[in-house]
Parts: sequence; structure tokens; C-alpha cells
Amino acid sequence: MMLLLAGGGGILSFNGGFAIWVLITMVLFLMVMGKYAVPLIMDALQERESRIKDSLESAEKALSRAEKISEDNEKALREAERKAQQIRKEAIKEAEMLRAERIEKSKEEAAQMISQAKETIEQEKKRALMELRDEVAQLAVQSASKIIDSELDTQKNSKLVDNFIKDVSKN
Repeated sequence: MMLLLAGGGGILSFNGGFAIWVLITMVLFLMVMGKYAVPLIMDALQERESRIKDSLESAEKALSRAEKISEDNEKALREAERKAQQIRKEAIKEAEMLRAERIEKSKEEAAQMISQAKETIEQEKKRALMELRDEVAQLAVQSASKIIDSELDTQKNSKLVDNFIKDVSKN
């Protein structure tokens, strides 16, 4: 305590002149800072705040665009899946129609072949019957001509045999 009263230079001692100079320099410092530094700092802070605000707005816009693009992509994907499903159904339907057409065409061709075969068989049968009839007629004429040798001529024999064959074929 003695030190205080003696006016020595202790840590807790108070010097009025020094305090006034500190006060004056502090006021001058604050005025210079207020006039030159603070406006620059405030401008820089406001600029930074506006850049951050713009960045946030841009990020929000980009996010909303990305969400919209994502929704559009999902819609396009669903539409593409629907179209692919429709194309598959149409392809299956066309394949079934083509298969049915081929089966029908094959059936028609088979029926036509059977019909042609029946016609050919019928024609061959008629031709064979005609040949058989002619042979039988010739044999009958030859045998009748040997039996009746002189009584009838060949023309009459042929007529007779033809009449006989017609009567037999009717029965």
C-alpha cells in the first residue's frame, strides 16, 4: 500500500496524464477506424453476405431444377417402360397372328394337296377303269369272235360288248 501512496510505478498505480493520452489516442483510433476501416469492413461483410445469399439462392434454384429434372426423368422412364410394355404386347400379338396365318396357310395348302391327290386318284381310277373296260371289251370281242367266228363282224361284236359293259356298269 505504501507504494500506492508514494507515487511509485507499481502495477496498480494510476497516472492521470497517461490515462488522458490513452483516452485521446483511443478516441483518435476509433475515429480513424470509424471513418476509414469500418466502412470498408462493413462493405466487405455486406458483399460477402450478398454473395452467400446469392449462392444460397442459386443452390436452391439448382436444387429445384435438379428435382424437376429428376421428376421429368422419372416420368420419361415410366413412359418408356409403358411404351416398351406396349411394344412387347404388340410384338406378341403380331407373332400370334403370324403364327395363326401360317397355320391357316399350311392347312389350306394341305387341304389343296389332299384335294389334288383325290382328283388325281379319281382320274387314275377312271383311266384304269376305262383301260380295264377296253381290255375286257377286246377280250370279250376276241373270245366272242372265236366262238362266233363267222356269224358277226368286228363292228357288231364291239357294239354288242359295249352294250353288255354298259348294262354291267349300271348294275
